[in-house]
Amino acid sequence: MATSVKLDDNLKSRVQNLAEARNRSAHWIMREAIRDYVDREEKREALKQDALHTWESYQQNGLHLTMEEADDWLAKLEAGENVELSKCHV
Repeated sequence: MATSVKLDDNLKSRVQNLAEARNRSAHWIMREAIRDYVDREEKREALKQDALHTWESYQQNGLHLTMEEADDWLAKLEAGENVELSKCHV
């Protein structure tokens, strides 16, 4: 499937200069840039959806950890301790 993208002259020149510096085609540079962008944005959207789902769940059941509980758990992990996350509570 062929797709065209219209670039202004400045961006087109920048892509071409980068392609030459990297010994790649401008097509390769643009394809990689689009792939990286889509990968990043898909991850961002998944994180957003997960956060919304978590917020909705909290609104329904009130289960949570305090910031202090989460910080304590993270500090123990950072110190190399193999600890499980505390149970959520109301």
